[in-house]
Amino acid sequence: MAQSRPNSLQGRPMRLWHRLFLLCAGLSVASLLGYAAWQQRAFATGFATYLDSVAERRAAQLATRLAEEYRQRGSWDFLRRDPHLFGGLAMNPQAFSPAPDDGRGSPAPPGSDRRKDRGAAGNNAADRAGPARGGGPPGPPPGSINAGDRLVLLDENGQRLAGSRESGTHLVALPVLVDGRRVGELRVAPLPPLADAPERVFAESQWRSGLVAALAVLLCALALAYALAQRLLKPIQALSRSSRALADGDFSSRVPAQGRDEIAALARDFNHLAAALEQNREARRRWGADLAHELRTPVTVLRLELQTLIDGVRQPGPAAMASLLAETERLSALIEDLYQLSLADAGALEYHFETVDLAELAREVVDNHRGSAAAAGQLLEEDYATDLPPLRGDPLRLAQLIENLLLNARRYTDAPGRIRIALAVRAGQLQLQLEDTPPGVAAEDLPRLFDRLFRSERSRNRSAGGAGLGLSICRAIVDAHSGAIWAEASDLGGLRVCVLLPLPGERA
Repeated sequence: MAQSRPNSLQGRPMRLWHRLFLLCAGLSVASLLGYAAWQQRAFATGFATYLDSVAERRAAQLATRLAEEYRQRGSWDFLRRDPHLFGGLAMNPQAFSPAPDDGRGSPAPPGSDRRKDRGAAGNNAADRAGPARGGGPPGPPPGSINAGDRLVLLDENGQRLAGSRESGTHLVALPVLVDGRRVGELRVAPLPPLADAPERVFAESQWRSGLVAALAVLLCALALAYALAQRLLKPIQALSRSSRALADGDFSSRVPAQGRDEIAALARDFNHLAAALEQNREARRRWGADLAHELRTPVTVLRLELQTLIDGVRQPGPAAMASLLAETERLSALIEDLYQLSLADAGALEYHFETVDLAELAREVVDNHRGSAAAAGQLLEEDYATDLPPLRGDPLRLAQLIENLLLNARRYTDAPGRIRIALAVRAGQLQLQLEDTPPGVAAEDLPRLFDRLFRSERSRNRSAGGAGLGLSICRAIVDAHSGAIWAEASDLGGLRVCVLLPLPGERA
């Protein structure tokens, strides 16, 4: 049975730049929709407030005008007889003035005077508004929100005289006062729903304009989000490529680190890691080459010595046996040093801490070397401060530390020469210094003196120099005692090795 081909997108993880783009796009859409909704709501509220303020201002003008007409007429009979007059007066209270009664209960005919003409004009304007529902006086056109269409006039008894029939609720009520007496009340009805009024058309046009603007801003935001996601992902992609190269063994791979943000800091850390791995690889290569050389030399000497004995070129005797023993001991010492370093790296080197008098240990080690040093033309000097406090440490390892430092100084001090050992207290720690006379060490080689199998002068023969593991063991012992060790140029012309060991109560 043939298997259906799986969807190429099914199970495919979403890339980081896709997530960043979608996140930025989602935030942009949500922000724009929220802003558009708020803006439209604010516009609608502000527009309604504006229309209400216009209606209230018109009502205030009309109330003043109605009070004047009432004072002239003496009653509201002229509006009861002809409610159409209210519509024209409401449309333009400043330009309209109803004519006085001619005594026959109807307005004077047109043309009698200017006020009568304006009254007729008001009637015509009211007539154009159309009849009101139910056969009454004309009302507002359907859907209109004209300020005059929202006004209703009540007499002193609260009975409707003219205006809008929607008088159940009102936005504001203004009294019509004549000589301090309340003769009526002018009310402003609430804003009706926008149907087909021009105001609705205007509001819809504003909404469409806002929507078009929001879409344009959204497109720009999406384009910017895409560019931003790509830009942010570039250094991460470079880190990904370089990490794969690093995993494949290309330790020379580096990442451009520009800027001061977290990604640039990560790139610098990556470059530091790559440089450290490259240095470690080179160190391992040197370590392997040097170790092979150090092991090959005594093995070669032993093979040659044995071959000469087998071939009869050299007769077995004390001298031949002594030479073989010397090479065997040299090989054993090298193997022991390598074993000690491997234990130190694995954290398996045993330490038994107790109270130690470091000055006493130093005296014992120096006394063991004093005779051989004098025979080699080397003078050993001691400078120990008085009342040195005791130290918590392993006496055997500390003695090995002093022994290795002294042996290193003796190997590389020309006769006649001097080697000085000093002990003092510095900044709450016990300081051990061992310095010698020339030859010295080049400044560029000082940081590498404690590397394994490193010797400052590789041209020296093995009779003068050791395998280059003594100082590495010294550093391991000092690290186990939470101390510090470094090398610097000596005032005597040779090398000075400084060791700081914390005193009880000062250990980190």
